[in-house]
Amino acid sequence: MRWSTGRYGTTNEARQPRDGHLVPGVETTWTAGWPAGRVRSVSDGPVSLAVIGDCGADNDQLAARLPAVRAGRWRELTRWPGSYLAIARNGAMLAVLGDLAGQHPVYWRCHDGTVWWATSALALAALDGAPVDPTALAAHLALAQPDVLGQRSLLRCVNRVPGGQLLLADPSGTRTVRFEPTAYEDVDLPVAAATVRAALGEAVATRLDGRPVSADLAGLDSTTLACLAAQRGPVTAVTFADERLRDDDLPYATRTTAAVPNLTHHAVAGTVNTVYYDGLGDLSRLPVTDAPNAYTVTASIKRAVLDTVAAHYPAPGLHLTGSAGDAVLSAPSSYLADLLREGQHRRAWSHAMGHARLRHTSAWSVLGRARPASRTGLAGAWRQTAAELRGAVREWVPQASRPVAWTPLLATADWMSSDVRHQLAAILGGAADQLDDAPTRLAAWSDRQDLNRLGADTTGWRQIAAEHYGVDLVAPYLDNEVIRACLAVPADQRGTPGRYKPLLTTAFTGTGVLPDFVLARTTKGGFNALAYAGLQNNAPVLLDLLGPSSRLAAAGLVTEQPVARILARAAAGQPTAQGALHLAVSAEVWLRQIDTTEPTWWEVDSRVACG
Repeated sequence: MRWSTGRYGTTNEARQPRDGHLVPGVETTWTAGWPAGRVRSVSDGPVSLAVIGDCGADNDQLAARLPAVRAGRWRELTRWPGSYLAIARNGAMLAVLGDLAGQHPVYWRCHDGTVWWATSALALAALDGAPVDPTALAAHLALAQPDVLGQRSLLRCVNRVPGGQLLLADPSGTRTVRFEPTAYEDVDLPVAAATVRAALGEAVATRLDGRPVSADLAGLDSTTLACLAAQRGPVTAVTFADERLRDDDLPYATRTTAAVPNLTHHAVAGTVNTVYYDGLGDLSRLPVTDAPNAYTVTASIKRAVLDTVAAHYPAPGLHLTGSAGDAVLSAPSSYLADLLREGQHRRAWSHAMGHARLRHTSAWSVLGRARPASRTGLAGAWRQTAAELRGAVREWVPQASRPVAWTPLLATADWMSSDVRHQLAAILGGAADQLDDAPTRLAAWSDRQDLNRLGADTTGWRQIAAEHYGVDLVAPYLDNEVIRACLAVPADQRGTPGRYKPLLTTAFTGTGVLPDFVLARTTKGGFNALAYAGLQNNAPVLLDLLGPSSRLAAAGLVTEQPVARILARAAAGQPTAQGALHLAVSAEVWLRQIDTTEPTWWEVDSRVACG
């Protein structure tokens, strides 16, 4: 695992990360596993700035930001293309800034009178063997929104820096400070399109350093990245083309390859084993990630793609993925609640009719789902959810049939013991009482939560690519500047019914980057067939993972009968709570891994401290 760490304050303990390297110019800061070329720093007397990761700034541009460090203009340190961690010192003051999507998360804790920070929560827990926080894990499973519990991480005694905030330490103490607004000033889609195009182009160009380049070539999002890279050199494009999917990704990929120079295409045929949940009987094949990771469930599919990439690479390089494109380029219909709250009833009705046509339902039904969320804010919604947790367990219905909510209560909440549900309700009620600086729009809140979740998950996929293939996985839609450019466009414009990905198509129409037939595409592939095949093929393994002997069961986070019913529904081919099951399986795998593996994180006086 690549990670970074540092400390603030004096200590008599000579502790440092195992195989760590000091960051030049920034005292008591180390990296582990990062190539030297992606760790850079500049200094001027007591002022220094370091960036770790894919940063599009050269050393002169870094040096030009040292006045911003002196003045505490922290957001200026996050405006370069790429995805990176920034560490700034100004005399006795230290600032650590992660990215907006959680690919470079920041955690911190006090240990032996010193503040330690790291991009790995597990590493900080290993300082003294801090255990998992079961209530925080319950929130992860039941709510799936990282910022609900603020600074509380999944590990006891380890604090997390919430999205859009930085860690600031000085002689007066350690705290988090917001550097990113909770919502952006609205920019109309036609105006924002050019900014989005430029941000994506820079995001791709920043990564192209002479290594071999591969890319997913499937939907509109990944195809855009592949075509942008192909403007600058050869790209090995791959399409997962399992016949069970019955989508049109492969025909579009074939046409695109014929139309775009520098694209070489390879189809990845599915097998009986390229399904969800395959290989979970042997957890040693999966990397230990810093948190439960969704790609645990789909690892066999990702490996099939990377196997094909590796077979056609002259040497390990970088792989572009369209991950998170949906999150920034479009929007779910929950934005209707914002239109209703703001009194835009005519626009809400017009959009509701469009969404109703797509879903073969009525506009009244669509608006009926959105109306409850329009009548409350985030704190009030959390109190309502807390009351729901104290009540009776619900009968399962698809999430899309439930009312829109600021923080939807997932089916996993209904699998928990009564005690855990009440503990989670108490924590959620307390969070509501302490909430400040909350966004006024549901879309702004849910967009940020989705991105933080996707960023953490993509980091797990990146570990699979790096540890097993030596490939750097790149997700440009998760870059700070891409996020800012896209989310400045109001959700009702990004997600307007009747137009597919209007922000991306407007940005690239007439530019010659993508063929016209790609920009006119209105279809998108899905993996439901492979999810159900995996549920059926691997039911015994899943029953064992989530059965009476599971770690989740021991903590009251799942109970046997609800899970057995869900798996029985899946085996019969009936609709089921797929997303909730993915969360539970990923969490169980993670708990087993951290219980049975002992990665070495730290060295103390040449002796290794195990976590």
